[in-house]
Amino acid sequence: MIRVVTEATAVRTNEGFGSGWRVVARKEFADHLLSGRFLVLTAVLAVAAAGAVFAASGGIRSVAVDATGVPALFLKLFTVTTDPVPFPLVVFIGFLAPLLGIMFGFDAISGERSQGTLPRLLAQPIHRDEVILGKFVGGLAVVALMLTALTVFVSGIGIFRLGLFPEPTEVVRLLVWLLVAIIYVGFWQALATLTSILVPRAATSAMIAVGFWLVLTLFGSFIFRAAASVLANPDDQVASIRAELLLSRLSPYTLYSETSTVLLDPTERATGLLTAQQVDRAIVSNLSLPQSLSVVWPQVVGLLALTAALFAVAYVAFMRQEVRA
Repeated sequence: MIRVVTEATAVRTNEGFGSGWRVVARKEFADHLLSGRFLVLTAVLAVAAAGAVFAASGGIRSVAVDATGVPALFLKLFTVTTDPVPFPLVVFIGFLAPLLGIMFGFDAISGERSQGTLPRLLAQPIHRDEVILGKFVGGLAVVALMLTALTVFVSGIGIFRLGLFPEPTEVVRLLVWLLVAIIYVGFWQALATLTSILVPRAATSAMIAVGFWLVLTLFGSFIFRAAASVLANPDDQVASIRAELLLSRLSPYTLYSETSTVLLDPTERATGLLTAQQVDRAIVSNLSLPQSLSVVWPQVVGLLALTAALFAVAYVAFMRQEVRA
């Protein structure tokens, strides 16, 4: 706390208004890197990623002769799986990565409140909006570091196991996918930050955020299917499926999954429901990165909008909240 206040005072003197959030972000970043939760989450993700990539690389090696000429073969490390691991790496990231955002955001404000340091922090020359912004940016920087390290780790295993080196276009696709994954985790961090503002206890904040995550990832398909059956005509199967797809895109997990599928597989030409006539008339070719982005651009914008909107709600709630000493 003393370090934050001292650095913020110095920054105010030298750089003026608007730099206090950088001080808070640096302090949050350093605290997260030295925390036990960082080590535990890194170990869990590393083990899951290693298992998935070893299974995928083993499957690719077993069909190496037939895989000659396959487009974006290196990216198959992230999308292909074989026994005994039942899910590809992108699915592991979609399911487990939200825990990063939740663990780095559930006590952002409630932790300060429970320790009694929030009133003293806000009484110093750090504006209230810079506190919430700095905490969010600091946590998201740790998430970006972990996901980047995980991507490099998986790529290194693939190069070592398969002797494959990614082409420049594959590297760019990976970087774009990595940015989307960071935005996706940012949504869950914004949610956890909001619960930490609205709920005084950190444990309760974590339970609410984790419960919301479990409902969307595990039971979201059932909820959206039930809602679609009520809103659409049950006798019209196509209309029911389209309604279910439309409702499911309110979930960040669906937006992330569709975006990842198209970005990491240039043979994917569309998302959602396709008729047999559309599939039959499609020209067989691989999409370039701009073309793939044009396919999933609505999903990317929607995911970014959901994250920004949720953080905006947390921002306004914190700015309007009364803090007593």
